[in-house]
Amino acid sequence: MADIPGFIAVETGADSDLPLAIAWVLSDGRIKHTLIQPDDDWLDDEFNELNGYSLEELHSFGASPLDVIRELESDHFNATLFTAGVSGDEAALARLFDTYGIDPFVELAPADSLYPALSAGEWSRARNELFGEMGLEPMRPEHEVEVMLHLHQRLNGE
Repeated sequence: MADIPGFIAVETGADSDLPLAIAWVLSDGRIKHTLIQPDDDWLDDEFNELNGYSLEELHSFGASPLDVIRELESDHFNATLFTAGVSGDEAALARLFDTYGIDPFVELAPADSLYPALSAGEWSRARNELFGEMGLEPMRPEHEVEVMLHLHQRLNGE
């Protein structure tokens, strides 16, 4: 697989910037995914908006926000990462970075910008069809990046 873009997706709570889970594609095509342990400051009014996760689950199985940042830094420092939902993912990542007073070291761009030959909406339609074909759920970040990766391979004839 040649030149795999860095796809990323963040699952958020109902307020759209509470990061609950994150996934991204590595340059070799593997996908990293983890739940995120919520910082205590994040839970003031989002306590019941955890998308079906329990706090115990997030704390037991999630990585600390700082560990997520370190891992992302080690995989994609100063990179442009591509997402299906720029504003929501940007807000969730901003919350991760702001917790530690760290300036974001990644930039997000819309994944459909990788395919200038496609008309407006064509990428989104193809993405939605692929979710159906693969039997995956759009709200789960590991499924989102898997679909973006497969769609990229399909659009590039790989």
